[in-house]
Amino acid sequence: MPKPTFFRLPKEKQDTLIQAAKKEFSRAPLHESSVANIVKEACIPRGSFYQYFEDKEDLFYYLLRLLSRKSKEQFISTLQKKDGDLFAAFTEVFQFAIQDIRNQENANFFKNAFSNMNYKTENTLAENFFEEDLKKQDLALLRSINTKKLNINNERELQDMITILEAVTFHNLVQAFARESTAEEALDHYLAQMELLKKGLYREPSPAFSGKE
Repeated sequence: MPKPTFFRLPKEKQDTLIQAAKKEFSRAPLHESSVANIVKEACIPRGSFYQYFEDKEDLFYYLLRLLSRKSKEQFISTLQKKDGDLFAAFTEVFQFAIQDIRNQENANFFKNAFSNMNYKTENTLAENFFEEDLKKQDLALLRSINTKKLNINNERELQDMITILEAVTFHNLVQAFARESTAEEALDHYLAQMELLKKGLYREPSPAFSGKE
């Protein structure tokens, strides 16, 4: 996380530094990126950089957290627009994300992030919608979901369902990028998996036929 001195900067200067970081992490993956390039682009002394962040990794993961937070806000807005339909909201957000990561401005950044994926990167990008202590925003999310369309019994199952859908969505995004799939191909593959989840993956044996004589 940034140091307190970063948050004391005017928002314009914060944004300038973040954009400089995004440009550098788009040019090269984290391990090849340069603090020197970031401070040059942001027009700040190198010493100032270390007053704001521990190192370039600290800045990189802060940038990922900002993207994750933006995705969460977009998801809540979409969920409300879809009248609480969880599957419809995930599908629309997936479609938007596919277009976003292929946008020329973002493509190289995500390419470098996805091609050097590790647990910390994945966990930051696919940050869970829920914390141990539900925040007001998370409670608003829960209230926005139309649970009448879901085969669940309690809030814990609802959270587990969201975690599963989130994992499937993120996995498909990474795979679409790695395979260089078209938006149509990526969406078709994603929708097929979502349909499987809707139907359920386990079929109980028919009591009229056990398969044995």
